[in-house]
Amino acid sequence: MAFVKVAKSGTLSLNEKSSALAAAGRRVYRFGFGESPFPPPRRVHEALRHAAHRTDYTAVAGMPELREKVAAFHHEVDGYPIQPNQVLIAPGSKPLLHNIMRAFQPAEVTIPGPSWVSYAPQARLAGHKTVGIPTSFDGRWRVAPEDLEHVMLRHRGADCHKLMVLNYPGNPDGLTYSTEELEALTAVLRRHGVWVIADEIYGLLDHRGQHVSLARLYPERTLVTTGLSKWCGAGGWRLGALILPPDAPTALRDALIGLGSETYSCAPAPIQVAALAAYELDAELHGFLAAQRRILRAIGSAVHRALLKAGICVHAPQGGFYLLLDFSPFSDRLVERGIRSDSQLCDRLLAETGVALLPGGAFGMPALSFTARLAYVDFDGDAALRDVDRIEANVTEHAAKMLEGLAALREWLC
Repeated sequence: MAFVKVAKSGTLSLNEKSSALAAAGRRVYRFGFGESPFPPPRRVHEALRHAAHRTDYTAVAGMPELREKVAAFHHEVDGYPIQPNQVLIAPGSKPLLHNIMRAFQPAEVTIPGPSWVSYAPQARLAGHKTVGIPTSFDGRWRVAPEDLEHVMLRHRGADCHKLMVLNYPGNPDGLTYSTEELEALTAVLRRHGVWVIADEIYGLLDHRGQHVSLARLYPERTLVTTGLSKWCGAGGWRLGALILPPDAPTALRDALIGLGSETYSCAPAPIQVAALAAYELDAELHGFLAAQRRILRAIGSAVHRALLKAGICVHAPQGGFYLLLDFSPFSDRLVERGIRSDSQLCDRLLAETGVALLPGGAFGMPALSFTARLAYVDFDGDAALRDVDRIEANVTEHAAKMLEGLAALREWLC
Protein backbone atom coordinates (compact mmCIF):
# COMPACT_ATOMS: atom_id res chain seq x y z
CA MET A 1 0.00 0.00 0.00
CA ALA A 2 1.39 3.38 -0.96
CA PHE A 3 0.40 7.02 -1.01
CA VAL A 4 1.11 9.81 -3.46
CA LYS A 5 4.47 11.41 -2.83
CA VAL A 6 4.32 15.18 -2.92
CA ALA A 7 6.91 17.20 -1.04
CA LYS A 8 5.64 20.14 0.96
CA SER A 9 6.11 23.47 -0.80
CA GLY A 10 9.61 24.75 -0.05
CA THR A 11 8.39 28.32 0.39
CA LEU A 12 5.80 27.33 2.97
CA SER A 13 8.26 25.07 4.81
CA LEU A 14 10.88 27.79 5.07
CA ASN A 15 8.30 30.31 6.29
CA GLU A 16 7.28 27.94 9.08
CA LYS A 17 10.91 27.24 10.02
CA SER A 18 11.72 30.97 10.08
CA SER A 19 8.66 31.70 12.23
CA ALA A 20 9.68 29.00 14.70
CA LEU A 21 13.18 30.44 15.03
CA ALA A 22 11.81 33.95 15.51
CA ALA A 23 9.38 32.69 18.15
CA ALA A 24 12.35 31.15 19.96
CA GLY A 25 13.99 34.57 20.16
CA ARG A 26 16.40 34.30 17.21
CA ARG A 27 17.07 37.28 14.97
CA VAL A 28 15.76 36.11 11.59
CA TYR A 29 16.09 37.96 8.30
CA ARG A 30 13.06 36.84 6.31
CA PHE A 31 14.16 36.66 2.69
CA GLY A 32 12.45 33.34 2.08
CA PHE A 33 8.71 33.87 1.77
CA GLY A 34 7.31 35.97 -1.07
CA GLU A 35 4.33 37.65 0.55
CA SER A 36 3.36 41.18 -0.43
CA PRO A 37 4.18 43.69 2.34
CA PHE A 38 1.48 46.11 1.19
CA PRO A 39 -2.05 46.24 2.68
CA PRO A 40 -5.00 46.13 0.28
CA PRO A 41 -6.65 49.51 -0.35
CA ARG A 42 -9.03 50.63 2.40
CA ARG A 43 -12.08 50.41 0.11
CA VAL A 44 -11.30 46.73 -0.51
CA HIS A 45 -11.17 46.09 3.25
CA GLU A 46 -14.47 47.89 3.64
CA ALA A 47 -16.08 45.88 0.84
CA LEU A 48 -15.02 42.64 2.52
CA ARG A 49 -16.32 43.81 5.90
CA HIS A 50 -19.71 44.72 4.47
CA ALA A 51 -19.92 41.37 2.62
CA ALA A 52 -19.18 39.22 5.67
CA HIS A 53 -22.83 38.15 5.79
CA ARG A 54 -22.56 36.46 2.38
CA THR A 55 -22.63 32.70 2.93
CA ASP A 56 -24.02 31.68 -0.45
CA TYR A 57 -22.35 29.56 -3.10
CA THR A 58 -21.77 31.42 -6.33
CA ALA A 59 -21.43 30.01 -9.84
CA VAL A 60 -18.29 27.88 -10.22
CA ALA A 61 -16.95 30.35 -12.79
CA GLY A 62 -17.45 33.24 -10.38
CA MET A 63 -19.96 36.03 -9.98
CA PRO A 64 -20.97 37.39 -13.40
CA GLU A 65 -20.36 40.96 -12.29
CA LEU A 66 -16.84 40.06 -11.11
CA ARG A 67 -15.97 38.30 -14.35
CA GLU A 68 -17.16 41.39 -16.20
CA LYS A 69 -15.05 43.61 -13.94
CA VAL A 70 -11.91 41.47 -14.38
CA ALA A 71 -12.38 41.43 -18.15
CA ALA A 72 -12.70 45.22 -18.33
CA PHE A 73 -9.77 45.74 -15.93
CA HIS A 74 -7.32 43.58 -17.88
CA HIS A 75 -8.60 44.92 -21.20
CA GLU A 76 -7.54 48.37 -20.06
CA VAL A 77 -4.23 47.55 -18.36
CA ASP A 78 -3.04 44.89 -20.82
CA GLY A 79 -4.46 46.33 -24.02
CA TYR A 80 -6.26 43.42 -25.66
CA PRO A 81 -9.99 42.62 -25.88
CA ILE A 82 -11.42 40.28 -23.22
CA GLN A 83 -15.02 39.14 -22.84
CA PRO A 84 -16.49 38.13 -19.46
CA ASN A 85 -17.08 34.55 -20.68
CA GLN A 86 -13.30 34.20 -21.04
CA VAL A 87 -12.81 34.75 -17.29
CA LEU A 88 -12.93 32.10 -14.57
CA ILE A 89 -12.62 32.93 -10.87
CA ALA A 90 -11.24 30.56 -8.23
CA PRO A 91 -9.92 30.57 -4.64
CA GLY A 92 -6.39 31.50 -5.73
CA SER A 93 -4.53 31.04 -8.99
CA LYS A 94 -2.85 27.83 -7.75
CA PRO A 95 -5.98 25.64 -8.19
CA LEU A 96 -6.51 27.22 -11.61
CA LEU A 97 -2.97 26.29 -12.65
CA HIS A 98 -3.50 22.76 -11.40
CA ASN A 99 -6.84 22.35 -13.14
CA ILE A 100 -5.46 23.66 -16.43
CA MET A 101 -2.80 20.96 -16.23
CA ARG A 102 -5.45 18.33 -15.54
CA ALA A 103 -7.76 19.56 -18.29
CA PHE A 104 -5.25 18.67 -21.01
CA GLN A 105 -5.05 14.87 -21.33
CA PRO A 106 -2.56 13.60 -22.22
CA ALA A 107 0.00 16.40 -22.18
CA GLU A 108 3.69 17.13 -22.01
CA VAL A 109 4.54 20.20 -19.94
CA THR A 110 7.58 22.31 -20.76
CA ILE A 111 8.88 24.24 -17.76
CA PRO A 112 11.80 26.68 -17.93
CA GLY A 113 14.38 26.42 -15.19
CA PRO A 114 14.34 28.17 -12.82
CA SER A 115 10.60 28.29 -12.21
CA TRP A 116 8.11 28.55 -9.38
CA VAL A 117 8.14 25.59 -7.02
CA SER A 118 4.63 24.25 -7.79
CA TYR A 119 4.57 23.98 -11.61
CA ALA A 120 6.42 20.66 -11.89
CA PRO A 121 4.63 18.95 -8.96
CA GLN A 122 1.26 20.03 -10.36
CA ALA A 123 2.15 18.64 -13.78
CA ARG A 124 3.18 15.33 -12.25
CA LEU A 125 0.00 15.19 -10.16
CA ALA A 126 -1.91 15.58 -13.43
CA GLY A 127 -0.03 12.57 -14.79
CA HIS A 128 2.07 14.54 -17.27
CA LYS A 129 5.67 14.27 -18.28
CA THR A 130 7.69 17.42 -17.66
CA VAL A 131 10.37 18.76 -19.98
CA GLY A 132 12.86 21.33 -18.75
CA ILE A 133 14.44 24.19 -20.66
CA PRO A 134 17.70 25.23 -18.99
CA THR A 135 18.58 28.89 -18.80
CA SER A 136 21.71 30.68 -17.59
CA PHE A 137 22.85 33.67 -15.61
CA ASP A 138 24.52 35.10 -18.73
CA GLY A 139 21.20 34.74 -20.57
CA ARG A 140 19.37 36.55 -17.73
CA TRP A 141 17.54 33.31 -16.89
CA ARG A 142 15.38 33.89 -20.02
CA VAL A 143 14.22 31.18 -22.42
CA ALA A 144 16.03 31.56 -25.75
CA PRO A 145 13.86 30.88 -28.83
CA GLU A 146 16.47 28.51 -30.26
CA ASP A 147 16.41 26.43 -27.06
CA LEU A 148 12.61 26.33 -27.15
CA GLU A 149 12.76 25.25 -30.81
CA HIS A 150 15.19 22.46 -29.92
CA VAL A 151 12.90 21.14 -27.18
CA MET A 152 9.85 21.23 -29.43
CA LEU A 153 11.61 19.43 -32.27
CA ARG A 154 12.99 16.81 -29.92
CA HIS A 155 9.50 16.00 -28.65
CA ARG A 156 7.43 16.63 -31.76
CA GLY A 157 6.52 12.96 -32.16
CA ALA A 158 4.69 12.84 -28.86
CA ASP A 159 0.98 12.11 -29.35
CA CYS A 160 -0.27 14.59 -26.77
CA HIS A 161 -0.96 18.23 -26.08
CA LYS A 162 2.06 20.49 -25.74
CA LEU A 163 1.87 22.83 -22.76
CA MET A 164 4.39 25.40 -21.62
CA VAL A 165 4.44 27.48 -18.45
CA LEU A 166 5.82 31.01 -18.78
CA ASN A 167 5.97 33.18 -15.67
CA TYR A 168 7.09 36.80 -15.89
CA PRO A 169 8.02 38.99 -14.15
CA GLY A 170 9.49 35.85 -12.74
CA ASN A 171 9.57 33.96 -9.50
CA PRO A 172 12.38 33.30 -8.49
CA ASP A 173 14.37 35.76 -10.63
CA GLY A 174 12.42 39.05 -10.71
CA LEU A 175 13.11 39.45 -14.44
CA THR A 176 10.77 39.94 -17.37
CA TYR A 177 10.65 39.70 -21.17
CA SER A 178 10.76 42.51 -23.69
CA THR A 179 8.21 42.68 -26.50
CA GLU A 180 10.91 41.58 -28.94
CA GLU A 181 11.81 38.57 -26.82
CA LEU A 182 8.15 37.57 -26.55
CA GLU A 183 7.68 37.93 -30.30
CA ALA A 184 10.61 35.60 -30.94
CA LEU A 185 9.18 33.00 -28.54
CA THR A 186 5.71 33.41 -30.05
CA ALA A 187 7.00 32.45 -33.50
CA VAL A 188 8.23 29.12 -32.11
CA LEU A 189 5.11 28.52 -30.02
CA ARG A 190 2.79 29.16 -32.98
CA ARG A 191 4.84 26.96 -35.31
CA HIS A 192 4.49 24.01 -32.92
CA GLY A 193 0.93 24.67 -31.73
CA VAL A 194 1.90 25.01 -28.06
CA TRP A 195 -0.64 25.94 -25.41
CA VAL A 196 0.90 28.41 -22.95
CA ILE A 197 -0.02 28.96 -19.33
CA ALA A 198 1.14 32.56 -18.91
CA ASP A 199 1.41 33.07 -15.17
CA GLU A 200 1.28 36.87 -15.04
CA ILE A 201 0.51 37.17 -11.34
CA TYR A 202 3.31 39.78 -11.02
CA GLY A 203 2.46 41.63 -14.24
CA LEU A 204 1.01 44.68 -12.49
CA LEU A 205 4.19 44.92 -10.41
CA ASP A 206 6.48 45.42 -13.39
CA HIS A 207 8.70 48.11 -11.91
CA ARG A 208 8.26 50.40 -14.92
CA GLY A 209 4.60 49.57 -15.49
CA GLN A 210 5.48 48.15 -18.91
CA HIS A 211 4.32 44.53 -18.66
CA VAL A 212 3.34 43.01 -22.02
CA SER A 213 0.90 40.11 -21.80
CA LEU A 214 1.67 37.16 -24.05
CA ALA A 215 -2.05 37.07 -24.87
CA ARG A 216 -1.57 40.24 -26.94
CA LEU A 217 0.89 38.43 -29.21
CA TYR A 218 -0.40 34.85 -29.07
CA PRO A 219 -4.12 35.14 -28.29
CA GLU A 220 -5.19 31.83 -29.81
CA ARG A 221 -3.43 29.54 -27.28
CA THR A 222 -2.50 31.64 -24.26
CA LEU A 223 -4.20 31.06 -20.90
CA VAL A 224 -3.38 33.92 -18.51
CA THR A 225 -3.48 33.36 -14.76
CA THR A 226 -3.51 36.25 -12.31
CA GLY A 227 -5.17 37.27 -9.04
CA LEU A 228 -5.15 39.53 -6.00
CA SER A 229 -2.29 38.01 -4.02
CA LYS A 230 0.62 40.11 -5.29
CA TRP A 231 -0.56 43.46 -6.66
CA CYS A 232 -3.37 43.84 -4.12
CA GLY A 233 -1.53 42.43 -1.11
CA ALA A 234 -4.28 39.87 -0.47
CA GLY A 235 -2.52 36.51 -0.71
CA GLY A 236 -4.33 34.88 2.19
CA TRP A 237 -7.72 35.91 0.84
CA ARG A 238 -7.21 33.48 -2.08
CA LEU A 239 -8.73 35.04 -5.20
CA GLY A 240 -7.39 33.98 -8.58
CA ALA A 241 -8.52 34.62 -12.14
CA LEU A 242 -7.98 32.84 -15.43
CA ILE A 243 -8.37 34.51 -18.83
CA LEU A 244 -9.04 31.99 -21.58
CA PRO A 245 -8.30 32.56 -25.28
CA PRO A 246 -11.24 34.16 -27.12
CA ASP A 247 -11.79 31.05 -29.24
CA ALA A 248 -10.92 28.46 -26.60
CA PRO A 249 -12.60 25.10 -27.28
CA THR A 250 -15.89 24.74 -25.46
CA ALA A 251 -14.64 21.39 -24.21
CA LEU A 252 -11.70 23.10 -22.47
CA ARG A 253 -13.90 25.58 -20.64
CA ASP A 254 -16.33 22.81 -19.71
CA ALA A 255 -13.45 20.71 -18.37
CA LEU A 256 -12.21 23.59 -16.22
CA ILE A 257 -15.70 24.27 -14.87
CA GLY A 258 -16.17 20.57 -14.16
CA LEU A 259 -12.84 20.30 -12.35
CA GLY A 260 -13.63 23.40 -10.35
CA SER A 261 -17.02 22.07 -9.35
CA GLU A 262 -15.46 18.87 -8.03
CA THR A 263 -12.59 20.53 -6.16
CA TYR A 264 -13.19 24.06 -4.84
CA SER A 265 -16.89 24.63 -5.83
CA CYS A 266 -16.38 28.42 -5.99
CA ALA A 267 -14.36 31.25 -4.54
CA PRO A 268 -15.80 32.57 -1.24
CA ALA A 269 -18.60 35.06 -1.90
CA PRO A 270 -17.29 37.79 0.48
CA ILE A 271 -13.87 37.67 -1.18
CA GLN A 272 -15.46 38.02 -4.62
CA VAL A 273 -17.35 41.09 -3.41
CA ALA A 274 -14.08 42.56 -2.12
CA ALA A 275 -12.51 41.79 -5.51
CA LEU A 276 -15.19 43.90 -7.19
CA ALA A 277 -13.78 46.87 -5.29
CA ALA A 278 -10.19 45.85 -6.02
CA TYR A 279 -10.75 45.65 -9.76
CA GLU A 280 -12.33 49.13 -9.97
CA LEU A 281 -9.68 50.78 -12.13
CA ASP A 282 -9.81 54.46 -11.21
CA ALA A 283 -7.33 57.17 -10.25
CA GLU A 284 -7.05 55.79 -6.71
CA LEU A 285 -6.08 52.33 -7.90
CA HIS A 286 -3.70 53.68 -10.53
CA GLY A 287 -1.99 55.61 -7.74
CA PHE A 288 -1.83 52.53 -5.51
CA LEU A 289 -0.18 50.48 -8.26
CA ALA A 290 2.26 53.26 -9.18
CA ALA A 291 3.27 53.67 -5.53
CA GLN A 292 3.98 49.95 -5.11
CA ARG A 293 6.10 49.90 -8.27
CA ARG A 294 8.10 52.91 -7.14
CA ILE A 295 8.73 51.42 -3.70
CA LEU A 296 9.68 47.99 -5.02
CA ARG A 297 11.98 49.58 -7.59
CA ALA A 298 13.77 51.62 -4.92
CA ILE A 299 14.07 48.85 -2.35
CA GLY A 300 14.95 46.23 -4.97
CA SER A 301 17.74 48.47 -6.24
CA ALA A 302 19.12 48.99 -2.73
CA VAL A 303 19.11 45.25 -2.04
CA HIS A 304 20.69 44.57 -5.42
CA ARG A 305 23.53 47.01 -4.70
CA ALA A 306 24.20 45.39 -1.32
CA LEU A 307 24.37 41.94 -2.93
CA LEU A 308 26.82 43.13 -5.59
CA LYS A 309 28.93 44.65 -2.82
CA ALA A 310 29.03 41.23 -1.18
CA GLY A 311 30.38 39.73 -4.41
CA ILE A 312 27.25 37.75 -5.29
CA CYS A 313 26.22 37.45 -8.94
CA VAL A 314 22.69 38.80 -9.39
CA HIS A 315 20.71 40.71 -12.00
CA ALA A 316 18.86 43.91 -11.14
CA PRO A 317 15.15 43.21 -10.59
CA GLN A 318 12.57 44.32 -13.16
CA GLY A 319 9.32 43.30 -11.51
CA GLY A 320 7.79 41.66 -8.47
CA PHE A 321 10.01 41.31 -5.40
CA TYR A 322 12.51 38.50 -6.01
CA LEU A 323 16.19 38.11 -6.85
CA LEU A 324 17.98 34.92 -7.87
CA LEU A 325 21.40 34.85 -6.23
CA ASP A 326 24.35 33.02 -7.76
CA PHE A 327 27.02 32.15 -5.17
CA SER A 328 29.33 30.45 -7.69
CA PRO A 329 32.17 32.99 -7.09
CA PHE A 330 32.36 31.50 -3.58
CA SER A 331 32.08 27.82 -4.59
CA ASP A 332 35.62 26.82 -3.63
CA ARG A 333 35.36 28.59 -0.29
CA LEU A 334 31.98 26.98 0.41
CA VAL A 335 33.26 23.49 -0.38
CA GLU A 336 36.18 24.07 1.99
CA ARG A 337 33.58 24.75 4.70
CA GLY A 338 31.82 21.46 3.95
CA ILE A 339 29.01 23.05 1.92
CA ARG A 340 28.39 21.13 -1.29
CA SER A 341 24.83 22.00 -2.29
CA ASP A 342 22.41 24.91 -2.31
CA SER A 343 20.30 23.35 0.43
CA GLN A 344 23.35 22.97 2.70
CA LEU A 345 24.23 26.59 1.93
CA CYS A 346 20.78 27.85 2.94
CA ASP A 347 20.65 25.63 6.04
CA ARG A 348 24.00 26.91 7.26
CA LEU A 349 23.08 30.51 6.51
CA LEU A 350 19.87 30.25 8.51
CA ALA A 351 21.53 28.46 11.42
CA GLU A 352 24.61 30.68 11.62
CA THR A 353 23.34 34.12 10.56
CA GLY A 354 19.53 34.02 10.67
CA VAL A 355 19.41 34.82 6.93
CA ALA A 356 16.52 32.83 5.42
CA LEU A 357 16.90 32.08 1.70
CA LEU A 358 15.27 29.40 -0.39
CA PRO A 359 17.66 27.07 -2.29
CA GLY A 360 17.63 27.22 -6.07
CA GLY A 361 16.96 23.50 -6.21
CA ALA A 362 13.41 24.21 -5.06
CA PHE A 363 12.96 26.08 -8.34
CA GLY A 364 14.43 23.40 -10.57
CA MET A 365 18.04 24.56 -10.46
CA PRO A 366 20.91 22.04 -10.09
CA ALA A 367 21.71 21.56 -6.40
CA LEU A 368 25.43 22.07 -7.09
CA SER A 369 24.86 25.43 -8.76
CA PHE A 370 24.87 27.28 -5.41
CA THR A 371 21.84 29.44 -6.22
CA ALA A 372 19.17 30.78 -3.89
CA ARG A 373 16.09 32.98 -4.08
CA LEU A 374 15.77 36.16 -2.07
CA ALA A 375 12.42 37.92 -1.52
CA TYR A 376 12.88 41.57 -0.51
CA VAL A 377 9.57 42.05 1.28
CA ASP A 378 10.64 42.30 4.92
CA PHE A 379 9.60 45.93 5.35
CA ASP A 380 6.55 47.87 6.51
CA GLY A 381 4.55 48.31 3.32
CA ASP A 382 2.02 50.64 4.89
CA ALA A 383 4.76 52.98 6.15
CA ALA A 384 6.45 52.89 2.74
CA LEU A 385 3.19 53.83 1.02
CA ARG A 386 2.81 56.83 3.31
CA ASP A 387 6.38 57.87 2.47
CA VAL A 388 6.28 57.07 -1.24
CA ASP A 389 7.15 60.60 -2.37
CA ARG A 390 10.46 60.36 -0.47
CA ILE A 391 11.12 56.65 -0.84
CA GLU A 392 14.37 57.01 -2.81
CA ALA A 393 15.85 59.34 -0.18
CA ASN A 394 14.66 57.20 2.72
CA VAL A 395 15.17 53.74 1.21
CA THR A 396 17.87 52.69 3.69
CA GLU A 397 15.47 53.47 6.53
CA HIS A 398 12.66 51.36 5.10
CA ALA A 399 14.98 48.51 4.10
CA ALA A 400 17.07 48.71 7.29
CA LYS A 401 16.44 45.18 8.54
CA MET A 402 17.06 43.63 5.14
CA LEU A 403 20.29 45.60 4.68
CA GLU A 404 21.36 44.46 8.14
CA GLY A 405 20.74 40.87 7.07
CA LEU A 406 22.73 41.35 3.88
CA ALA A 407 25.62 42.79 5.91
CA ALA A 408 25.53 39.60 8.00
CA LEU A 409 25.50 37.55 4.80
CA ARG A 410 28.48 39.46 3.42
CA GLU A 411 30.45 38.98 6.66
CA TRP A 412 29.64 35.25 6.67
CA LEU A 413 30.85 34.86 3.08
CA CYS A 414 34.12 36.60 3.92
